[in-house]
Amino acid sequence: MTATLGRRTRKKSIQNDVIKVISKKVLPPLIALAVFLAIWQIACSFPGSKLPGPIETIAETWDPFIIQPFFDNGENDKGLGWQILSSLGRVSIGFTLAGTIGVILGILIGSNVLVYNAVDPIFQVLRTVPPLAWLPISLAGFQQANPSAIFVIFITSIWPILINTTVGVQQLPQDYRNVARVLKLSGMKYFLKILFPATVPYIFTGLRIGIGLSWLAIVAAEMLTGGVGIGSFIWNAYNTNTETNLSEIILALVYVGLVGLLLDRLVAFVASKVVPEGEK
Repeated sequence: MTATLGRRTRKKSIQNDVIKVISKKVLPPLIALAVFLAIWQIACSFPGSKLPGPIETIAETWDPFIIQPFFDNGENDKGLGWQILSSLGRVSIGFTLAGTIGVILGILIGSNVLVYNAVDPIFQVLRTVPPLAWLPISLAGFQQANPSAIFVIFITSIWPILINTTVGVQQLPQDYRNVARVLKLSGMKYFLKILFPATVPYIFTGLRIGIGLSWLAIVAAEMLTGGVGIGSFIWNAYNTNTETNLSEIILALVYVGLVGLLLDRLVAFVASKVVPEGEK
């Protein structure tokens, strides 16, 4: 009897938790989305409006862009699935390079006051340069569209990673340094046991900002470099200048937003597993 009551209590508790999650986490976004779609549909229903509403957008892009995202008719005529995967491939290369180099340089610069004072003004100037301003330079240097786009991603996303890592090293409490001296830790043990763990929260803050900037940069860069990619798809659809292509552009923008959200949540999830709870 006691066991039965215990199971019923646990079952009821689980049901209550599910109801709370649905009411607080699921329903509000769904309601907000429904309101947004309704406003969008009403706004596009007025006479003379050239923008498609959500119903028209779905109807015009259902086949093949929604139900066949991985169709391939050769050259640049590919589904949005392939376009996004191509863009993600460039982002993964550029962001990985930026993360690796940014963390290494950030630790080295943050550990040396003289070096920091020397390079910080240069970094502050370079980080304010818009992503697309680097594209002509990268095209002149690499002579190819693909490595040029990857370079734009790299140079755009490295600054928040580098600067946040540098700040993390500089914010290391003096007590930690004193403990390292008392214990006479070697350089490698000091790095592995004290410096790097204390800097990890700052590193992931930079990585989270950097991945968002990477996705923004690749879409803009691909609009000018051409080839296969979500940015190129949007630009080509715009240049074709038909009403149907407006629906394709809107659908592509939705995909871009969803992928950007997933990338941000992915980095946040990794951070939640790596960063200690008290330092988040």
